Amino acid sequence: MTLPWKIIESVPTRDGTLELRQRGEKDFLIVLGTQVLMNSVTNRSEVALGRIACSHLKQHEFPRVLVGGLGMGFTLKAVLDTLPATARVVVAEINPVVLQWCRGPLAGITQGAVSDERVDVEITDVTDIIRKTTEGFDAIILDLYTGPHAASDKLKDPFYGSLAIERMRAALKPGGVLAVWGESYDSAYDRRLCRAGFRVSTSRPGRGGLRHIVYMAELRSNRDSQR
Repeated sequence: MTLPWKIIESVPTRDGTLELRQRGEKDFLIVLGTQVLMNSVTNRSEVALGRIACSHLKQHEFPRVLVGGLGMGFTLKAVLDTLPATARVVVAEINPVVLQWCRGPLAGITQGAVSDERVDVEITDVTDIIRKTTEGFDAIILDLYTGPHAASDKLKDPFYGSLAIERMRAALKPGGVLAVWGESYDSAYDRRLCRAGFRVSTSRPGRGGLRHIVYMAELRSNRDSQR
C-alpha cells in the first residue's frame, strides 16, 4: 500500500504556495502550486549537472564555483563530491525556507551538503552575484526550475537571454564553463551560447523515464572563435 504524502511546511510566495512534502523516510517533494519542482527519487539530471560542470576542476588548486538554485541540494552534493577540499562554492537561493529545509528535514538525503565548510549560501538572485562579482568563477551552474525554453526572451530573459549570457561569460575566468539544467532541449538557447563564444554540448543523463537536458558551455579561445 502506497503511503500518503504528508505536508511538512507550506509557504506563500509570489508564484504560489511552496510546499515540502514527505512520504516515508527519504521520499520528498517540493511543490509550487500544482507543479512538482523536485522529487528526491528523480535526481539524476541534477547529479549529472554538478558532476559535468566541475569535472575539469578535480585537480584545480583553488576552484571557485557558483550554483544558482539550491533545490534539495543534489546538484550541490554532486559539485562537492567532484571538487577538491580547497574549493569554494557560492550558492544563490532566492527563498530562505529552501535553505532551512536543506539544513533540516532534507539534510539526510545529501549528507548535509549545504553545511559543508566549502559552501557559502547567499539568499539572493543568482543574477545579482553574477553582476557584482569581481573575482570570477571557474564554473557557473544554473539549476533553476524554469530552464531555457522556446518562450524565453531571446535578448532580455534574466537567465537565458543574450544579455544574461554575456554577463555570465564576463563573470567566468579563462577556461571557465557554464552548465545549465533544462527540462527539454532549446535549439535557440544553444545558438545564443555559441554566438557568445561558447563551445556547447548537451546530454540527457540516464536511460528511459524522464530525461532532462544538461547544457555544458565551455569558453572558446580566441583561436577557436576565429575558425
